[in-house]
Amino acid sequence: MKKYVIDAKDMDSKDLNRTIKEHAPFYDKLIIENPESRHNICAGVTEDIDVQINGSVGYFAGTMVNGAKIHVTGNAGWFAGDNMTKGELIIEGTAGDGAGQGIYGGTVIVKGSTGSRTGEIMKGGTVIIGGNSGYMTGLLMMGGKLIILGDVTDDVGESIMRGTIYVLGDVKSLGKNAVMEKTTSKDQNELKEILTEYGFELTDDDYANFKKIVNMQ
Repeated sequence: MKKYVIDAKDMDSKDLNRTIKEHAPFYDKLIIENPESRHNICAGVTEDIDVQINGSVGYFAGTMVNGAKIHVTGNAGWFAGDNMTKGELIIEGTAGDGAGQGIYGGTVIVKGSTGSRTGEIMKGGTVIIGGNSGYMTGLLMMGGKLIILGDVTDDVGESIMRGTIYVLGDVKSLGKNAVMEKTTSKDQNELKEILTEYGFELTDDDYANFKKIVNMQ
């Protein structure tokens, strides 16, 4: 594997992204050191490349990527993975509001908890949250799968149109147009396949206890 290390210590966000895009066509993996919570890291990257970010990132990390696989070892700010069309964003820590906002495809994973409006206006793809999620999770969802392993607060699935929200923990309240159903064996098998791929270890009882939230139709 051909790797290239980028030290972002003395770069602003524009310089860093320009450097990423200049090197992405020629390497299999980019390693970014000292990201120091800069905003918009990897914005618009269209190469099928692995990117390891050693530290935390700011707003809009991985926004509008199409094919890149990005691994953040720290935390992320608002709107991580915004409008992704293809690829993968894994955040080992927590993320702010709007994680996975508007994605069309690909996978956004936050191992910890997120703020409000997780997965809002999703059109497709998969968002997985290993911890809790804030209010209006799944706001205006239009497609895809949103999987929460922890608890969610008020107005889950507010104005959801299509797509499915799965919650393992407690649901404080549902939003307008949202209804809760029991998962089917097919749902549970699909959840197990997805979560096992990304290293989440759950029991069969856990899968049976997932709640399914969809449009009430």
